[in-house]
Formats: sequence, structure tokens, C-alpha cells
Amino acid sequence: MELLEPRKQEVIYGVVYDMSPSPGRKHALIDGNIFNKLKNSFKDSRCEVFMEQLDFYFHYQEDRNDYIIPDIAIVCDWGKNDKHYHGTPRFVVETLSPSTGHKDKTVKREIYQKCGVEEYWLVEPFGCSLEIYYLKGGVYVLEQSYIYDDDQEEETYNANTKINLRCFPHVEMTLAEIFEV
Repeated sequence: MELLEPRKQEVIYGVVYDMSPSPGRKHALIDGNIFNKLKNSFKDSRCEVFMEQLDFYFHYQEDRNDYIIPDIAIVCDWGKNDKHYHGTPRFVVETLSPSTGHKDKTVKREIYQKCGVEEYWLVEPFGCSLEIYYLKGGVYVLEQSYIYDDDQEEETYNANTKINLRCFPHVEMTLAEIFEV
């Protein structure tokens, strides 16, 4: 008898989305880079940092069991339920992959926006780009956009550019730290 691998899924508006297999090495390394910078910044904090292990039951869908799994999220309002998260992350990162990129840019972005996630990052690992959205008046506004360039001979070199989270200004990382693989 063949054992089946556990499959990771999201349920969005009643539709089940398979998230297996994992997106790959570069995606994982970039997520790990961001996660490690965040995790180290939140030691001894009431906030917790999650990487791909948080089922976020979005609260405006009270009558359903819809949930999504952010690549990275900062949660400061876990509440009483230890098993499922029903609050609102303060910060979310989605790292794009060919199979989920469109959903991350559209449906999931809309959910995060409706739920009130203050800051939303879209990271594209193969083009080495980063888009940073801030919630303003209930709508996401693209405030910063970068295409990583680590060639010091180029005019567009930006590896040392520092990025601070708006919702947590003490957190700082460079583009080089994000895209190091």
C-alpha cells in the first residue's frame, strides 16, 4: 500500500485549492531569509511570526470555514483558540510561484485587504522583485517597488537598500538579505 503525502490546502469561498507540491528551493530560501529577520526582531514580544504553518480563517466569512495560508505572517492577536487563527495578521508576505501567483495577487490580496492587514508584501523570487502595499482607507496602495540588483557596476545597484516594516519600524532588512540564495 502506497502512503500518500499530506497535502496542504486552502479553502477560499468554498473552493479547495491544493498547495502541493512545495514551490521550490528559491521560494523556500527567500521565505526563510525574511522569516529569520522577522523572528529575530520579535524575541520577547507578544507578536509571533509564522511561516507557512498558519491557517488564517478570515473573519468576515463567519458562516464558513474558509482559510488561507500566508507564506509569512506576523500575528499579535492570537486570542484564546490555540488551534485556529481567527484574528487579523498585522503583516503578510506572499512569495509568488507559477501555480499560485495569480491567486496571491488577486483573491488573497483582496482577502487581506478586506480583513485589514496593514502591510502586504508580494515577493517574486525569479525576477527578484518586491512590491510593498499599505492599507489606506481600506484599500491597498502600492508604496514601494524594487527589482533587486546586486551588480555594483550598475547604476541600478540597490542591494544595500534598507526596508523597514511600516507597522513595525524597528524591523529592518536589506534587499540583499531578502534575496540571498
